[in-house]
Amino acid sequence: MKKKVVAIIQGRMSSSRLPGKILADIAGQPMLTRVFTRTSRAKTLDEVIFATTTDASDDPVAEYCDFSGIPFTRGSLFDVLDRYYQTALQAKADIVVRITADCPVIDPELIDTVVNTLLEDEYDFVCNRLPPPWSRVYPIGLDAEACTFKVLQKAWKEAKEPQHREHAMPYFYEDVQLTTFNRQLQTGTSPRGFKIALIHNTTDFGDYRWTVDTPEDLEFMRQVYARFDGRDDFTWKEVLDLVHDNPELMKINAGVEHKKWKDIDKRALKH
Repeated sequence: MKKKVVAIIQGRMSSSRLPGKILADIAGQPMLTRVFTRTSRAKTLDEVIFATTTDASDDPVAEYCDFSGIPFTRGSLFDVLDRYYQTALQAKADIVVRITADCPVIDPELIDTVVNTLLEDEYDFVCNRLPPPWSRVYPIGLDAEACTFKVLQKAWKEAKEPQHREHAMPYFYEDVQLTTFNRQLQTGTSPRGFKIALIHNTTDFGDYRWTVDTPEDLEFMRQVYARFDGRDDFTWKEVLDLVHDNPELMKINAGVEHKKWKDIDKRALKH
């Protein structure tokens, strides 16, 4: 029986570094739409849902999704794990794919690679990047994570630490020791018993920053889209060629420091 694969895109207006970014314009479309459209092109996905929050600040997000025909749910502001679980439960998902709304050059083929690896080899959790101390070779902003609903439910029931709830999936891979299976795959079993796979690219571009978390990032992304003359079906390798041919583009946001996975929004501690 075919398993139902659901991508859930998380996003909220109250980003700590760039409030309102998910509705910021990128070449005539809000970033939210850019991410939704590109994610929806992944062939392995049966459904794509935008998961925002019940906070009043996200009323414009809900209104925009409703107006635009983008399926959406609303859930906890800071407990993102619960937001994922409740959305996946409602969608009757067998496989859950995590995408973040600040990645407007997310690549559908990379999403498919992550999902197919999980389906073919029966892993619990598969991704194409992990935060330090693990290595990453894909640019920041192409991040896709997939897990089974079964283990998502287990994490939802068991995870207690703030970083596990806010970042949704670290509970699976925390403290895992990975061994190299081949040039493009590392695998391991986490201390909590989850079977993990990390997909690599053959060339290391892990220090390239293609996500939107600051005004500099947003300007970089607007410049990238402008160079494609309104197209939004370009691949991540086309973006790679673009920034190699125009190295001044990556200088726009070169000084931005990426957040760590154990960083939590201090506002969550008040709730």
